[in-house]
Amino acid sequence: MRRSDDMIFICPWETRLRSWLAFERFRDEQSADVAGAFVPPTVAEQTTWEFEHWKQTGRSLQPHIQTEVWHVPLAWFVPFAHAERCLMLGAPGTGYRTTADALQEHAGHGPATAAPARTLIYVTSMGEARRRVADALPIVRDSLGAGSAGRIPLSAGRLEALGRWLGVFHPRALVELDYGGLVHLLDDRALQSDESVAEMAVALAAMGRGEVELAVAMYQRLLERWRPVRALETAN
Repeated sequence: MRRSDDMIFICPWETRLRSWLAFERFRDEQSADVAGAFVPPTVAEQTTWEFEHWKQTGRSLQPHIQTEVWHVPLAWFVPFAHAERCLMLGAPGTGYRTTADALQEHAGHGPATAAPARTLIYVTSMGEARRRVADALPIVRDSLGAGSAGRIPLSAGRLEALGRWLGVFHPRALVELDYGGLVHLLDDRALQSDESVAEMAVALAAMGRGEVELAVAMYQRLLERWRPVRALETAN
């Protein structure tokens, strides 16, 4: 929940729906033998039946929350600006923010009603998020035909999917990027120096001006920051 002036914004967890969708993706991406080792066939059949029964109610299959583990997809940095960052470090009651309180400064958005002592989030309006994604899409698409496709890791398809997801919600909604548990994998210095959103903005602006080398340099900085974090997924 988040309060802004006389408005209260609520983001439903929708844990059951997101679990069903994750289970479907897991079964699609794994062989039957591997999937069966994690979820017994009888449980899988029951879960599939329950999800199909739920679908017949006609409720939306579009969750309010998208989740990735071990990293933040590059496309998710696009809807935000550096000034919309809120970083809190330290123990409860001693946390501080490395920037001005962006939650209050951005369009009058109030602070969260409850926030963990260690967190890194970005908050923006739905209008700004949609505009930034829409502005970035032609730039990314054009890069595919500019001889730099192999050097630009930002996927136009992933950005299009993000734009479609944003398009189903209320135009006055808020959009939040939450680093979640990743903040516990990074030390204070790493979080303070994380400029992923700003680097993405510079990369897109440079690509729009035809400054391919600068864009590639910014993308490389992003990859170098997130590659070791993502590698923890396969750490022994």
